[in-house]
Order: sequence, then structure tokens, then C-alpha cells
Amino acid sequence: MVIWRSVVGKLWLTIIALVAAVLLILGMFLLQYIDIAFSKSNSHAVKVLFVYTAIIGFLLSTFFAFFLSTKITQPLLQMKKAADLISQGEYRTRVPIRSTDEIGDLANTFNNMAVELETLIRDLNHEKEHLASVHRSMADAVVTFDTSGQVILSNPSGQQLVDRWLELEWTEESRMRSQVPGPLFDLYLKVLREGRDLTDKVHVQSAVWSVVMAPLKSNDAVRGAVAVMRNVTEESKLEKLRRDFVANVSHELRTPLSMLQGYSEALLDDIAASPEERRELAQVINEESLRMGRLVKDLLDLARMEAGHLEINLEPTDLTMLLKRVHRKFQGLAKEQNIQLDIELADEPLMIAEGDEDRLEQVLTNLLSNAVRHTPQEAHIALCAQPVIVNRQAYVEIRVRDEGEGIPSEDLPYIFERFYKADKARTRGASSGGTGLGLAIVKNIIESHHGQIRAESTVGVGTVFTVLLPVDPIVA
Repeated sequence: MVIWRSVVGKLWLTIIALVAAVLLILGMFLLQYIDIAFSKSNSHAVKVLFVYTAIIGFLLSTFFAFFLSTKITQPLLQMKKAADLISQGEYRTRVPIRSTDEIGDLANTFNNMAVELETLIRDLNHEKEHLASVHRSMADAVVTFDTSGQVILSNPSGQQLVDRWLELEWTEESRMRSQVPGPLFDLYLKVLREGRDLTDKVHVQSAVWSVVMAPLKSNDAVRGAVAVMRNVTEESKLEKLRRDFVANVSHELRTPLSMLQGYSEALLDDIAASPEERRELAQVINEESLRMGRLVKDLLDLARMEAGHLEINLEPTDLTMLLKRVHRKFQGLAKEQNIQLDIELADEPLMIAEGDEDRLEQVLTNLLSNAVRHTPQEAHIALCAQPVIVNRQAYVEIRVRDEGEGIPSEDLPYIFERFYKADKARTRGASSGGTGLGLAIVKNIIESHHGQIRAESTVGVGTVFTVLLPVDPIVA
């Protein structure tokens, strides 16, 4: 640092200039007087004295300047260096206090400021780390956009979601929207324009996302928006299932109730003239009441199964004997409808270590009942069973194959849902006695045995239901 640019250097030059000015003024007024009043030898000595006085003044001012440098400049330089270190993040830097004057007070104030700044920065860092941890641990996708549509902050879920959405094919206008995905762009613009929180649901491919977007404000000016996105696909499906369930139950109950009301009113109004007609009306009322009873029973059973309250008595079960018994039970019904019911069993006994014989009979009864109901006359139904190995696990495979009209491929994924109806070829008629809950109950029973069930069908050819039951217990 150039000395005359410092405070002490300027002060030193000022003192030297003052001393020189005083000496010059004294010299100008006294030189003539010295030459007149003193002899030549004495006047020379006086002039030499003036020179010595100037030198001493110069030395004294220089000493004073170095003294000021020690007392003023050095502490200021130390504070400047400490301030530079603090600006670089060294918040523990302190200035030594060497005096009790104003410089010492300034150093003490500087140190107090550094302590407060260190505490503030530490608290801010802790708060930042805490918020970052919360941000990262959120299951919801959180993304913050600035006013130009650029992502300025996001958690891992949010960044993955934005990247995946940006890879989708949107319109040309959407691709010009920076990093705001197409499904969020309209909501993003509305938040920036209105400056208030907004919510919406967006559909991307087969998923449903709930979006809550809030504006980022600074001095009453909107400088961006933060979006919180949650995948509510399952919730939407469950809500749809709930609505469909209520609608289907209402529909299923309305039909028998209407018939009960109509036929009972006919009896009350003495419309039936003969005992045979009254007996026929009473028979219809009885059948519809039984149908309602089966529907309520199936609903209660299904509710208990889905709530995990299904009572299953697991014990070693001979599936060969069970299959033969169920085959005999349906043999008469099949003959009445001119349907050939065959059974194909493996030579060795089919045993499973854990099974509920009554529940498994309910499964087979339901599957065969559906097969008989939807198979035309002079067609075949086959009940087959054999041991198989799947993923190095021993299973008993049971297959129920019919030659009905089949199930369309678009309906196959949904046939195990409650009250789901496929095309008219598989839709139960009013007199079929079905409740629409059979396959849903079958699926729950099979899954409670740690088994699997699937359906394969070709329209116009037939349908095959395949059940896999583990031979040995499977640890869940």
C-alpha cells in the first residue's frame, strides 16, 4: 500500500508540510534580522540551528507518524483483514483488542458483530439443513419454478417427475415452455397471474396427480411458484370402485325389491284368481327373497374377507376327493342342461399341507356354476387337476375349462372386481340367481391360501380359469 494513500501517511505529510511552512515563514522574517543583528560567523551558526531544527522537526513528525501507524493503522488493517476473512466464510475470525480508546471500542464492537453473525449463520445453516432434510424425505413431489419457468428447487421425487413428464410428447407450444411440464403449465400461469394458492387434478397417461400450487412472493411481487404433486391414482380408483359399488348394490337390490313389491301387491289386490296363480306369485316372491339373502350374505362375506376377518381352518386337504365330490354334485345339473362335464385328475393323490376344504369347495362350486350357466347345450366342461412346479415351488393346478362364448380381452383384467359385468354373453340373467360377487369372493379365498388365480378366454371358443394352490406352506 502506498504510504501517502493511508491515513497515517496523509497525516505525516501534513505535519511535515506544516513544519516546513513554519520554518519557511520564520526564515523569511528572521533571515534579514539575523544578518543585521549578528556577525557573519554568528549568523551562520543561527542558520545551521534552523537547519538542525528542521531536521529534528522532520524526525519528530516521522516518529509521530510511525506511532500513529502502530496505534491506528495496524488495528484498522487487522479489522480489514478480519472483515475479508468473514466475507469468505471464516466466521470465527476475531480482532485482538490492544487498547481501551476508540480503536479498542471499534475492535470490541467488530468482535461482537462477528459473534452475532456467526450465531445467525449457524442458525440459518441448521434451519436450511432441517428444511432440506424434510424436503428430501417428502414422499410428495415438490418443485419450485421461477417466473421464467426454470426449476430453481426440487426434491428427488419432484425432479424425477419433471424429467419424466418433459420426456413425453407434448405440443410444440408445450416444448417452448422451458421446464414447466405441459400438465402444469396452465395452472402455473394462473398462479402467477392471480397470486393465490390453487389446486387441481391432472391426468398423465394412466396416472392421476393431485397438484397444489402456491405463489412465491417477495415484497408483494410474485417471483415464482411452488408445486406439490401427489400420486392419487389408487385413491381415484378406490373412489371409483366405491361409487360403482354403491351404484351396483343399489341396482342389484332394486330389481328384487321391485319384484317383491309388485308381486306382493298383486296378491293383496287379489289379482291371482286361482290357487295355482297365487302359488306362482308366492314362488317368485320366495325366489327373489332368497336372491336378496344370497346377495347380502355374499356382501358380508366379501367385506369380512377384505377386512382380514376371514375365518379359515387350515389343515391337510385331499384335493382329489374334493374335486370328485364337486364333480358328482354338478353332474346332475350338467345333464339337465345337456352339457358334458368331464374330470381329469393326476394318477397320484393331490394333497396340500394347508387348506380349508369348505372354502375351496366354495371356490370350485362358484367356478363350475359360472361355467354351467354360460355354456350352451351339447358343449363340454372339463375339470382338470395336476401337480406343477412354478418358480421352484410345488403347486396343485386346478383348471375349469368351458366352451362358452368367452370373455372379451378388454374385460379380462376386471372380471374379479365386484359386480363387474362383461359382454352380454357372460352377463347373468334375471333368473340366473347370481349376485355378481362370486369371482371377487373366489379371488379372496385363493389369496388367503397364498395361491393364484387367473383367467384366459377367447371369444367364441371358451374360457379357462386356472387356480394354483401351494403344496407346502408359504411364509408370508
